[in-house]
Parts: sequence; C-alpha cells; structure tokens
Amino acid sequence: MLRHFTIGRKIALLLCVLFLLGGVFFNAFLLLGEYQHQRDRYMQSIDNAVSRGSQTEIAIYFRDQVVLDEMLQQLLQQPHVIYAAVWDQQGQLLAESHTNGFTNQDHLDFGVVRNSVRPLDIGELERRDGLQRILDLSIPVYSFINPLEQNLQRNQVGGILAEARNRGGRHVVGYAHLGVNLNQLELALLEYGKELAAWSTLVGLIGLLLILTITRRITAPLSNLAQLAEDISAGNLDQNFKAKGTGEVHQIASMLNMVLSELNSYKAKIDVDRQLLSLKVDERTQQLSKRNKELSQAVKQVTQTKNRLRQLAYYDSLTALPNRQLFTEQLDLLLRTSRRDQTMLALLFIDLDNFKRINDSLGHNAGDVLLKEVAVRLSNCLRDSDLVAQHFDTSPKIDVSRLGGDEFTVVLNNIDSRKSAGMVAQRLIDSLHAPMMINGHEVVITPSIGIALAPDDGDSVEDLLKRADTAMYHAKSSGKNNFNYYTSSMKSSGTGRLKLESDLRRAVERNELVLHYQPQVNIETGEIIGAEALVRWEHPKHGLVPPGRFIPMAEEMGLIVDIGAWTMIEACRQSQQFAEQGLVLPKIAVNVSSLQFNPAFTELVKQVLADSGLPPQRLELELTEGVIMSNARASIEALHDLKKLGVSLSVDDFGTGYSSLSYLSRFPLDELKIDRSFVIDYDKSDNNASLVTAIIAMGKSLNLRMVAEGVDDIAQFHFLRQNGIQVIQGYLFSKPLPAHEFAGLLRQGGFAHQIHQLGNAA
Repeated sequence: MLRHFTIGRKIALLLCVLFLLGGVFFNAFLLLGEYQHQRDRYMQSIDNAVSRGSQTEIAIYFRDQVVLDEMLQQLLQQPHVIYAAVWDQQGQLLAESHTNGFTNQDHLDFGVVRNSVRPLDIGELERRDGLQRILDLSIPVYSFINPLEQNLQRNQVGGILAEARNRGGRHVVGYAHLGVNLNQLELALLEYGKELAAWSTLVGLIGLLLILTITRRITAPLSNLAQLAEDISAGNLDQNFKAKGTGEVHQIASMLNMVLSELNSYKAKIDVDRQLLSLKVDERTQQLSKRNKELSQAVKQVTQTKNRLRQLAYYDSLTALPNRQLFTEQLDLLLRTSRRDQTMLALLFIDLDNFKRINDSLGHNAGDVLLKEVAVRLSNCLRDSDLVAQHFDTSPKIDVSRLGGDEFTVVLNNIDSRKSAGMVAQRLIDSLHAPMMINGHEVVITPSIGIALAPDDGDSVEDLLKRADTAMYHAKSSGKNNFNYYTSSMKSSGTGRLKLESDLRRAVERNELVLHYQPQVNIETGEIIGAEALVRWEHPKHGLVPPGRFIPMAEEMGLIVDIGAWTMIEACRQSQQFAEQGLVLPKIAVNVSSLQFNPAFTELVKQVLADSGLPPQRLELELTEGVIMSNARASIEALHDLKKLGVSLSVDDFGTGYSSLSYLSRFPLDELKIDRSFVIDYDKSDNNASLVTAIIAMGKSLNLRMVAEGVDDIAQFHFLRQNGIQVIQGYLFSKPLPAHEFAGLLRQGGFAHQIHQLGNAA
C-alpha cells in the first residue's frame, strides 16, 4: 500500500511516526517518574506512621493487645493498606487486622518477608494475588528498651526510656507487617495521567500540523514532477512544468518544458503520417473484405452440402444423434487412441424401461416424440464441465448415440477412474426423472444403464458393446432405473439366473412363498385401518430373495399371474383367520400386476372371496397407473365390475406413471397411494414439496382417501399430517411382518401412544 504514496506523503508519514513514538516514550518516562515519586512519599508516610511515639514500643514489649489493635486500626486507615500485623523480634505474631475481603490466609508469613533482609532494614516483597498486586512491607520498630531484659515493670520503663534518651542507643523491639494494594496506588495516578494525556494530545496535534505543512512545502516540486510524468505517459504533451523557487528546481523546469515542446512537434508529424497510412489500409481492407465474402459464400455452400450428406449417412433421422455406423467408426478410433495413450474409456449402454408399454398404450407416434425428448435430455446433461476429459484433442468425440429402437450409448473418452463413469450414469438417470408431456399425457420414463470399461472389460468395439449390454440387463433385472458396472462374474450369472428361474417355477408348489403384512395407520388416532400384503420368497439355499429380484423375473417368465393369484388367495385366507381369532383388520390390500389385469381377473376375485369367506369390503386391490391406463376404456369397464363385487380400488405408486386426469376422474376409485419417492424427496426442494401438496389436494377434490407409503421418519410424518394425509404406511411404525408377528401387532391395539408422542414432539 505504501508504494502508492508520494514521496511527500512517505516523508510526512515517517516524521509523524517518529514524533508520535518520541511523545509516547516521553509520556511514559514522566508517568513512571511520577509513580516512583508518589511511591517514595507513600513509603515515607507509612514509616512515619509505624515509628510514631513510644506507646507502640511499650505495647509490643508488654504484648498489650488493646493498644496493638488500636495501632493496627490506625494503620489500616492509611491509604491503600489492606492488612496489618505486628511481630516481636523473634518472629512471633502479636496482633493482626485486615480490611473486608482480605483473609488471614492471603498475607505472607514473617519469615518469607524478612528472608535475606537485615534486622535494621525495611523488607519489601511484591507479589500478585488474583487480579491485584500486593506489596508486603516489614518495618522495624525501634525502642530504647532492650527486648531481652525480662520482668520489667511499667514504672521502670519510663525511667529506662528517659535515661536511654540521654545516653543514646536503640534496639529493634519488633516489626510491623503491612500489605499495600499497588493497584489502588496506581489508580491514584489516573488524574495525573489524564492531564498528561490531554497536554500530550494537544502538543501532538500541533506538531503533526507543523510537520505536514513543512513537508508539503518542501515536496511540492516533486509532486508536480510526478503529475507531469503521468500526463506524458497518458499522451498529454500540452502541459508545462511549473515549479516555484530558484536554482536547481528552475533549471529542471526549463529543461523539461524544452523536452515537452520537442515531443509535441514530433507527435504532430507522426499523426499526419498515421492518417495517410490509415487511408491506404482502409482502401486495401475493403478490397480484401469483398474477396473474403465471395470466398466465404462459396465455402459455405460446399460445407452445407458436405454436412447434409454426412447427416444423412451418419446421424439418426429421428433424434439427430449419431447412428450405429458413426458410433462404430468413432468408437473404434477412440479405442485405438486409448490403447496408444494407455488411458481409460467407458461405454454406457442405455435402455429405456417399459418402452414397449408406451408404444402399445399411446401409439408409435407418441413413442417417437418420447425418444426425441430423451435424446435432448441426455445430450443436455453431457456438458464438458460435467464430464472428466470428455473430448480428445481435435479428434471426433462421441456424446450420445442411438443404436436403434430405445437403445442409446454414451462414450466417455480419457476418464480418470471407474467412479467418473458412474457419476455420469447417475446424471443421465436424474435427467429423465422429471415427467414428460407426450400428446397430452404425463409420462415418466426410466433408464437402465450398463457400463463397460476399456481396456479392462474389452479392447474392441464388439467386446465392449457385448459387456455393456450384459451389464445393462443386470441393471434391469436388479430393479431398473439404475446402472451396473460389468464384472467377470456376469459371464456365469446367466447360468445362475436359469437355475433361479427353475427354482421360482417350483416355489409355489414347495410353499416357499410367504406373505408379510405392513400396517396402514390412521394419522390422527393411530388405529390400524388396514394392511398391505407383500410377497416374499424363502429360498431353501439363498434365504430371503428380495422382491426386486424375483418379481421382474416372474413377469418376464409369465409366472406373475400364478404368483398374483396365490397372493390374493393367501391374503384373503389370512385376513379371515385374523377375524376368527378376534383380531380387527378392516381391510387387506393386494397388488395387481398388469399381466393379471385381464378379462378373467374379475371372476378370479369373485371366486377367491367365495372360497375364503372374506367380506368384499375388506379386500382392496392396488393397481398402478400403467395398469389402468394401458387400455383406459376396457379398464373403466373392468373396474366397474370389480366395484359391483364390493371391493375397494386403489391406485398404487401414484405420480410415477402417466395418468390422464380426465380418465382418472371417471375411474370408480376409492384411494390414491402417493409413491414413496415423493415422500422421501419432499424436503429436497420447494418443487418436490409443492408436488406432494398438489397430489393431496387433487385426491381430496376427487373424494379419494389419501395414503402415503414409505414414511420412515418424524419429519415426513409431520409434513404429511400438516398437508391433510389421512393414512400413512412405512417403517416409522412397522416394517412388513410375518403373519404371527402382525397378529401380535393387532393385539396391541394400534399406535395411539406413538401418535400422541409424535404430536407432543411437534
């Protein structure tokens, strides 16, 4: 910061600092001298008070406690004295006294104060007691009485004192021990310090003003010279250097003005030459510009033709993404480059989940529109700032390609780790999370992504595609809407899958399938108003197989119809058994697969109700939006037939499909279940919370009972309760339980106590 100061300011600053430092040291010297003077005067007054009269001598000799106490009280009245004591010549305490707030334990012993001090000298010891500084004084008390003489009477003392004064000579009869508060002594100098500071401030201001005035007059020519230098560097040569004074300053001013005059003349000549040159350059530039426009137009026409041909040969006509031909050529080029540079390359194979259902329900035109939107979203989220070394020098790069149908690929060139490919895959999944409006229908599509890395998983286009495709199918079989890395174990997983499919075919026959029940709880009373029956597979070797693994497999194998029928039969039977045991369960909810919902489904429900004896109003069928919207007209008729039987109808996972609200209002529904993904993410953004609120409001406007599933914590509970949800289902109250454990839960009478505690916690 000092380098921006002028020379005058630097000199003035230096002088001011020196002046201020001198003033500070001078004031400190005066204040220290005054303090020492006051202390010496105070010590003299204390010594005089101790040595006053012969009464003290006699009292010490005869141990007269009354007189000694009076003497101590007089000493305590001295300024700054906080305690006093009297000791005899041998160091025995005769009397002591102190002010309020000072205890006997706070003063020092006689021996500590008198240590290394001659008998006739005053002992001084300065110490700190907490926040206060204390000076311990040990003052000798002189007397003409020899303290070693024993058994003297008071009438003898007068004669001894009179005779001794005539003869001269004195003895030390004892010591007065005083404690002086140095803090109070220093505070006594406060007024002197204030007066000294006021005078010092006045003198300092006058001195600073004189320094600034003198410095400014001395350095004025230098300031003018610096300003002239700035004007010259800025191109302003019309200035003259003006400086007051004679001698060297006047000579410098004359020489600088002469130089400025010469520079002005030279500048005028250069300006004329520059104008002439500028005219010639402008003329030649216009000629070149005209030629460049003609050449650019020709190049543009050739380039457009070349690009049009390339677009037709290498890009997909629907999505405008690179097609299989371009993808294969560029991937082969990038693989060879990766081998040469020993870098890592990742291939992401993307397949859209349940795309065939969209084509079948909304038509192929809607499917084409959806593919275009998917292509745009995938391309938009693949920015250079999002990927690790996505491009390779000036070589062609691949962002997103379409191999055909609903399959897409993404190639990431020169990545630094496997984790980078997973981060991009998750970003691609997130980009498709928001619903799409396709021909008036709100559609949500999810991808399954397989990742293969070169050179670890393969070093040719064919091998890398095969491994990425295998990883994609594993991602699809593990629940869809996720990604998987290719591993060597996937080579043998096909055999394991065939074995698992064979076991699943016989799971129903071997009674390996069981039902677990998760309660649905009234959010106000804590009453269990129903339960959802969830199928589980108890494999004899592998233990409990997750539903996300065998349910998609059952749908692909066509076994879901048999499993769904068994689930309904077992749920109705168990619900009726609960009633026979005196346990109240108002309804049992059973999920219905899209493959089950066919013309024969209504007859199946009627037969199950008849065989189990379960009242129809205690059975609730949960259908997804995709099931009832796959054929809206037929679905309306089938749902009305089911309502005639007396069962309840619920839309499961509401919000994740593509329901048409106009059709939804025509369905004879009783309940909407908000998908757990909305419940989990409600606090991620204001939009998520607003979406849940809107779904609740819409359901209430249709007079539907609202159920929220996946409620796992207290914050979700309070949010849903505040927004009017009537029923919740989730781990906050209970996980899905086997039948015997769920029966125990029914015997407890619900969750009223927990609801009360949650209400108090709010």
